[in-house]
Amino acid sequence: MVTNPLDYVEPLAKAGASGFTFHVEVAKDYWQDLVHQIKVKGMRPGVALKPGTPVEEVYPLASSRENPVEMVLVMTVEPGFGGQKFMPETMDKVRALRKKYPSLDIEVDGGLGPSTIDMAASAGANCIVAGSSVFGAKEPANVISILRKSVRDAQQSS
Repeated sequence: MVTNPLDYVEPLAKAGASGFTFHVEVAKDYWQDLVHQIKVKGMRPGVALKPGTPVEEVYPLASSRENPVEMVLVMTVEPGFGGQKFMPETMDKVRALRKKYPSLDIEVDGGLGPSTIDMAASAGANCIVAGSSVFGAKEPANVISILRKSVRDAQQSS
């Protein structure tokens, strides 16, 4: 999370980034310009939402006719450091987003692993960020397979 994401659009585009996700909490007053700049630089715009921020804060960004974001990241822990416990109450946001935007990419980040993936996938998350559960595993490939299967199964059943 950075305080002025506009400062990072050009450097990240030059570095070859394909996507740029910013926190809605820091870009409330200029998100339209930010999304436009991200798209002009050829990157895919996404917006992140902290656990304590109401999901409605991202609705204008996903519903924009001119420059909608293409992904919403629901933080399932407070941003800042790895290894935190998954916050199941954040799944209400995922469910609300999936209901309102059936084709939107909905990503979850924080505390995701084999014991929490089914909650996230069944709520409607189709993009998963998993750090500690993968990189701390004896068999990272097995963990990745479990995560992928859960998301795939949830998508097929919905």
